[in-house]
Amino acid sequence: MRKKIVIYQVLPRLFGNTNKNCIPNSSYEINGSGKLESFTKEVLKNISSLGCTHIWYTGVIEHATKCSFPIFSIYANHPSIVKGIAGSPYSIIDYYDISPTLSIDIPERINEFKALVSRSHECNLKVIIDFIPNHLSREYHSDAKPKGIEDFGERDLKNYPFHPMNNFYYLENSVFVSPAEDSSLNKFIEAPAKATGNDCFVHNPSLNDWFETVKLNYGVDYTDGHKEYFYPIPETWIKMEDVLIYWLKTGVDGFRCDMAGMVPVEFWSWVTKRIRKQFPDTLFIGEIYDPGRYCEYFDKGGFDYLYDKVGLYDTLKAVIRQETGAGSISRCWQLLGESEDRMVNFLENHDEQRIASDFFAGDPLKAIPALVVSLMLNRSAFMIYFGQELGERGMDAEGYSEVDGRSSIFDFWSVRTVREWLTGESNPGIREIYKKLLNIAIQEVSINRGEKYDLQFVNPASSYYNPDHLFSFIRSCEDSFVLAVVNFSNKYYKAAVKIPSEALAHLKLLDESVYKTENLLTNGKGEYYLSSNKNIEVEIGEYGVYLIKFSL
Repeated sequence: MRKKIVIYQVLPRLFGNTNKNCIPNSSYEINGSGKLESFTKEVLKNISSLGCTHIWYTGVIEHATKCSFPIFSIYANHPSIVKGIAGSPYSIIDYYDISPTLSIDIPERINEFKALVSRSHECNLKVIIDFIPNHLSREYHSDAKPKGIEDFGERDLKNYPFHPMNNFYYLENSVFVSPAEDSSLNKFIEAPAKATGNDCFVHNPSLNDWFETVKLNYGVDYTDGHKEYFYPIPETWIKMEDVLIYWLKTGVDGFRCDMAGMVPVEFWSWVTKRIRKQFPDTLFIGEIYDPGRYCEYFDKGGFDYLYDKVGLYDTLKAVIRQETGAGSISRCWQLLGESEDRMVNFLENHDEQRIASDFFAGDPLKAIPALVVSLMLNRSAFMIYFGQELGERGMDAEGYSEVDGRSSIFDFWSVRTVREWLTGESNPGIREIYKKLLNIAIQEVSINRGEKYDLQFVNPASSYYNPDHLFSFIRSCEDSFVLAVVNFSNKYYKAAVKIPSEALAHLKLLDESVYKTENLLTNGKGEYYLSSNKNIEVEIGEYGVYLIKFSL
């Protein structure tokens, strides 16, 4: 039976940076960068004790940047194809190397990463890194690749717009034009132009395109009705398998697969089977936004988990912002069917706005009810983004990233709440709330691996239950269950929650029986005579949470 995992996503470039005086649009030398060594055993134990089982180190693989270390023969990439100063972590320049800005001793950076993996494991955290298979930097060149590995595009037949064994797509008789080109600098030359990462097949992509990246060819001919050429196995498939094996040999436990839905499911089917023959416990998490393809990527593609962004995340954001009622949540799990327990639920990640930002809720406490639903409604994985547990607002103007409610992935910067927590200047109370709830989810068997019963259906609008503001459900395992009721409003409710006989029968629980009770938030204990003919009275304050465990 699938058990719940909790993933801590962190951008090392930002996490360990304790510079209080960062200047927008400034360099590595001025603003500094967090390091892999910032994740000491003490820090990692704190993340583990928060209730996390996995840590996803985002942006560790070497990517295009305007940063240079000439003493180590590491030079800046052309500014016309780099977003920001630090650059996008998803514009990979070398699949086999670590970003030098994250290292204390740059020539030893891969060993520093291996040491980080070992420290993480010692602190009971499994390690996830990004796997970016759909696109790479326009200046990709690996100087760290193992012996016998060839660079992407090295053997391409560039006079073919498409060839099954090419790594890239080429635009005939064209020269790439960057929308970020600076006329005062030497022009970036790419001829013939390559297709851009977001399936943009023009030589002059816009600023809104992923213009800094190149689309990889997995054997699909976009120039001829998406015809597929998967046999013999395309060269790109083999190269990508080599990349996965390389990182697994460093000790990583799994991959968050960027834009997995833009890569043919046939590749995933092939590569996940082959990888698991050598590394059977490898975790694959897919970033996919099309619910109609979830089953395909689970059943054929071999993924363990997929993002639940367009379902539960979007719905909970709307409920928090009071754009829809709490009853909308029920439809999310209904639409997922058998896929429900194989999703990754979240309220923040590097793509989304911070809960506490002016663009979302403005107050991190308003999201605590959503946290309980996202974390405890089912057996899905749950993910938090570093600083979320500290109430980070993401309202800085870092440079390339203006004030947008996000923590920049393009700039060298320091995140105040994280910095102050690391240096001991503050320990926000909201972190204790997260710690309490995450640990309940991991340790309480009913929530970790129990069955679900949605009570929203049997508690319609009445004088004692408001389904627009309140949401309730049961999680049950063996002879105990947890009743969860949350309040998405700023109103106080003295509610009455009905648990029907059908729910008790479905969960194989006794009706008309005395249960021991425990308030999982306060640890208060008592007894309760449970009857499907009697509603449970619940007092719940603004943005409040009610979690009571009933045991025979």
